[in-house]
Amino acid sequence: MQHPAWTLILLGLFIVLVGLIWLLVPAIPWLGRLPGDIRIEGEHTRIYIPITTCILLSLLLTGVIRLVRYFWR
Repeated sequence: MQHPAWTLILLGLFIVLVGLIWLLVPAIPWLGRLPGDIRIEGEHTRIYIPITTCILLSLLLTGVIRLVRYFWR
């Protein structure tokens, strides 16, 4: 898979997959409301810092990337 076209094809398929998931799967209600996510709501402002959600998504994406790299070889 040396040709750059394969990389573009795989990137396009990944974008299509993310788009389909975004359309077909309803909003995940617990995502963004995990313990450790910081929400500060004032009278005129809202501050939201999704620390735990970011860590969880990072671990999930790291696992997926490692699986892809493992099976790619």
